[in-house]
Amino acid sequence: MPASSLTPVFVGLRTGLHVLVVGLTVFVVVQAWSSTRTSAVAVTAVAVGFLAVYGAGFAMHADRNRVRFWSRIWVATLSVLWIALLWLTPEAAYLAFPLFFLYLEVMPGWRGPFTVALATAFAIIGGGVHFGWSVGGIVGPLIGAAVAVLIGAGYRSLQREAAERERLVTELVATRAELALREREAGAAQERARLAREIHDTLAQGLSSIQMLLQAAERAAPTGPAAHHVRLARETTADNLAEARTLVRQLTPAPLSGTGLVPALRRLAQTQWNRPDLTIRIDADETVDLPMSTQTALLRFTQGAMANVLQHSGATRATITVCRTGDDVRLSVADNGIGFELTDPHTSAGGPDSFGLAAARARVDQLGGTLALDTARGRGTTVTVELPGSTG
Repeated sequence: MPASSLTPVFVGLRTGLHVLVVGLTVFVVVQAWSSTRTSAVAVTAVAVGFLAVYGAGFAMHADRNRVRFWSRIWVATLSVLWIALLWLTPEAAYLAFPLFFLYLEVMPGWRGPFTVALATAFAIIGGGVHFGWSVGGIVGPLIGAAVAVLIGAGYRSLQREAAERERLVTELVATRAELALREREAGAAQERARLAREIHDTLAQGLSSIQMLLQAAERAAPTGPAAHHVRLARETTADNLAEARTLVRQLTPAPLSGTGLVPALRRLAQTQWNRPDLTIRIDADETVDLPMSTQTALLRFTQGAMANVLQHSGATRATITVCRTGDDVRLSVADNGIGFELTDPHTSAGGPDSFGLAAARARVDQLGGTLALDTARGRGTTVTVELPGSTG
């Protein structure tokens, strides 16, 4: 959390309180010895104990932010030692003023002013016992207590203001980080769109032209020694063109704004993934609410998984499931295709694109999720990804 601009004020006030307590305690001891009182030794012993307890309490940070039980024990011990000093020497009444601030700091709510009132009564009684009763002996402690209460109220107001400033600064920093993340994501999306356009306008168009030329060559010379090579070249070009178009689709995911993940999946199932020999089922809640970055990640994952279903699996059925699991979201793509062996060091014709699978796993790891692959030769494939619902 960023440091408050009011921190030096708090440090200065607390340092001033420490100096005041030590200075007044030393003054009480000096007065006891200079007045040649018989109680000077006792005053010194109690004063040393008072300073030791006071220092130990602040060394352990005994304030209202700590365990209140021990803080109150600390304050009670200081109060008992102060009353003992007040009984031994009247000058100890001066220590009531810094103790007022201590009570207001440690005792929460109404207990602080109530404890100040009790200490004021002890100070007045102590002065009356030693010096006799007078207007000054009564009014003096009352004025000191009132001033301490007012200053304590101002101190607490400053504390609240500092806490509010720190909260606002923390929110500002978090907002700036969120904006920076959104800008990076927007930049990455623009770069993916640019790459998709470049691939579509150059590589894909070039492959399409080559394919048409090879088709023309195949029609012109359907037989002959070169016909087999021309046909093989045309088929290879067609496969590469399909891969290029798949890459373009993956780089430019369907728009999600205003629709959401599940409607986008249904739209893709009816358009890009629509095949006469493949039935696609979407099993999901239409109202599932996810951050846009999570929806985009799941959409890209589904596009990659469905590309493998269409190109490699030979499946007749595919099911896309989206569901909540607590605070996380789970998406799975299952097919009834030929499957493959997970132990194979390289994917075969029936397996998914190894680069695409590795890229999907890397992206899921980056988002703090998990990816699971369940398959075996002859019993289909299920790919499941689980992401934190608050990703973004």
